[in-house]
Amino acid sequence: MLDDFGLSPLKSKESQEILEFIEDRVQRGSTIITSQLPISEWHGYFNNPTIADAIMDRLVHNTYKINLKGESMRKSKNVLS
Repeated sequence: MLDDFGLSPLKSKESQEILEFIEDRVQRGSTIITSQLPISEWHGYFNNPTIADAIMDRLVHNTYKINLKGESMRKSKNVLS
């Protein structure tokens, strides 16, 4: 699971490590990615367009996308009580 993906800029080494992580999991296991960053902006988030292409190609095949809308659940009084 990659939680809070896209919070801070990636360095080249970090982009490479994410590619290796995704590559190891393709067709072998599930990967869950949570992010405040819209999926349409993920490609530009990686500092290397070639690595971005490789990662995005592996992520978009056989995926389910769930886009949530509305206020944060953390703001709800029911969750905080």
